Amino acid sequence: MKNKLAYALLMMLFAVASCSFTNKTFENDDKDKLLLDLITYVLEKGHYHPKDINDDFSVKVFEDFIDGLDPTKRYFLESDIKEFEQYKYQIDDQIKNTDITFFNVVYNRLMSRMKDARVIYKEVLAEPFNYNVNESIDIDYKKQFFVNSRKDLKERWRKQLKYATLGNYDSKISKGDSADNASDKKAINPKDAEKESRADTEKTLDEFFDFVAELDRKDWFVQYINTIVEEFDPHTFYFAPDEKEKFDTRMSGKFEGIGARLQKKQEGVKIVEIISGGPVWRDKQIEVGDEILKVGQDGATPVSIIEMRLDDAIKLIKGPKGTVVDLTMRKVDGTIEVISITRDVVEIEETFAKSANVIKGNQKFGIINLPQFYVSFDDYEGERNAASDVAKEVERLKEEGAEGLILDLRDNGGGSLKTVVEMAGLFIKNGPIVQVRSNDNEREVHDDIDDRIQWDGPLVILVNELSASASEILAAAMQDYKRAVVIGSKQTFGKGTVQNVIPLDRIVRSNEHGDLGAIKLTTQKFYRINGGSTQLEGVKSDIVVPDKYSYIDLGERDQQNPLAWDKISPAEYTPWDGYIDYEGTIVNSKKRMAANPQIKLIEENAKWLKEQQDETVVSLNFNDYKSDEAKNLEKSKYFKTLSAYDSKLTFQSLKYEESLFTQDSILREKRNRWHEDLAKDVYVEEAVNVLQDLKKSTIRSGKIASVKG
Repeated sequence: MKNKLAYALLMMLFAVASCSFTNKTFENDDKDKLLLDLITYVLEKGHYHPKDINDDFSVKVFEDFIDGLDPTKRYFLESDIKEFEQYKYQIDDQIKNTDITFFNVVYNRLMSRMKDARVIYKEVLAEPFNYNVNESIDIDYKKQFFVNSRKDLKERWRKQLKYATLGNYDSKISKGDSADNASDKKAINPKDAEKESRADTEKTLDEFFDFVAELDRKDWFVQYINTIVEEFDPHTFYFAPDEKEKFDTRMSGKFEGIGARLQKKQEGVKIVEIISGGPVWRDKQIEVGDEILKVGQDGATPVSIIEMRLDDAIKLIKGPKGTVVDLTMRKVDGTIEVISITRDVVEIEETFAKSANVIKGNQKFGIINLPQFYVSFDDYEGERNAASDVAKEVERLKEEGAEGLILDLRDNGGGSLKTVVEMAGLFIKNGPIVQVRSNDNEREVHDDIDDRIQWDGPLVILVNELSASASEILAAAMQDYKRAVVIGSKQTFGKGTVQNVIPLDRIVRSNEHGDLGAIKLTTQKFYRINGGSTQLEGVKSDIVVPDKYSYIDLGERDQQNPLAWDKISPAEYTPWDGYIDYEGTIVNSKKRMAANPQIKLIEENAKWLKEQQDETVVSLNFNDYKSDEAKNLEKSKYFKTLSAYDSKLTFQSLKYEESLFTQDSILREKRNRWHEDLAKDVYVEEAVNVLQDLKKSTIRSGKIASVKG
């Protein structure tokens, strides 16, 4: 369906462009202006909710572009901003007239200010830092203003660089020098430690500024284009030609790197997803929410990525199989660690569904983990897809005597709509699964039309804040039908939109500029069968269980310019009649959760992490720094007891997998690791309790799971 939609949209755009060539020829000799013209045209004609490019739009582009170039406010002066402000209400007119004056003025000034900054940081680092002075820095840069003078700018650099060296200084004082032979290590005195810390910081900055100096003007222009594009919504994005290639590679599901999804933040690059089976997953030292501050190559001096663009940071982090990357991490608890990861091929195999038997006493249940809704659009029937794979796992679990089923959609970022509809059909007789609306307000209902039910036994779906898009569609449908109990975070991610990738070359009749890249465009919106959108609000769990992210801003609501929540008319559907005590089961579970000490500890940890995140004022006094570090380490150790939890559940691989282990020791290791993690998982433990309650309810209603078909 998605491919057909992309093709139809492309044909529509091409047809409109062709029939209006009298006033829209796209024949511009300036590639930058041609690109601006093309992209704004596609946004206007194809976006689900096109915005008016007016003065308000102009102000947002102005503010976001400046903030993106100088988030820590240590390049531009206030006088620069005042000069730029003459364009604050003109950018909309410039966009319409393919005028790039604002970009040119800001770009040229940035290049000049970065040259000044290189002189300033060297001046600052030429002088020793006094770590005994009682002073602090506020690292919430959004609250700060641009400074008036070079003197004030230098003072801002001084505090930021002192902050940057403090951890390094502490490390040198605590661990001695970096001699390879441990027996030769000597305690380093504070004076030498301070001097070496400044030298290390200067080298890191030199490498960063050398890297920036190698960027072309076109790289900065792409950032300007995406500032405009992302005002429409956070998932619409322009890919330059080389970035389009990388996007295609990512979509293939196989690449060489560390195996993590990253997101740019002010103070570094945040880990937002860990890919199962990848190097980071195997290493077990990095977790979602950690931030990468510096990147080094196999023992070489690390490069700071704090002010680096995400794409440029990824270039440093990725690399060939077998090479080592050293990552300076700020952990979610605030501690700083250097973690070395050996890069490897991140296999697509670990994105596939997998299952296990769950044993509690004399009862057996099944759990299926689905990392994403994968599919091959080129060969849906011939290649593996999420729906057919889950169907196979359900059948295998039935054969081994499962009395209830857990479908784990935690951290599942979504994927194919077609697979969602088919998968939902495994658990209901027939009926609507999801509603989809396009920008012309036309509504389409996607139904399960197969009367066959592959699993009519007790069903629980696990979700968290990172369950998005297709995951939300499935969880919402099963919740609306009262077919499954949804256990997890207060709400899921909240991404209720569909994107399609449009190659820009195909819209231009004749193009002498070469590859123009592509735009990923939001074209549709998802709605539940009850009429509500999953956008922003996501799916609210029937049973809310806290996790470490409970108080941290995650999800669509934490993105810039998300589309709004709304609702449409509900589809016609009949709730599941297999459970006579659906509501009672939920009440019982909530009582168990309220009395569970592990849940209380998770809640305490979540609140502490929120406090750590909200604390933006950092002392630059070494004694205060050490005191805070000691407190954080003690608290971190306290919460590490969370990983010692034992649910007393037993997990076993299915028989077909056991036969594979003799030939694949890595697969055995992966499954053993997964089973170990499941045994410590209080959410899975409660899911089993809920399955037991649902099973009793089903038995009382005389509907013992008799699988049809």
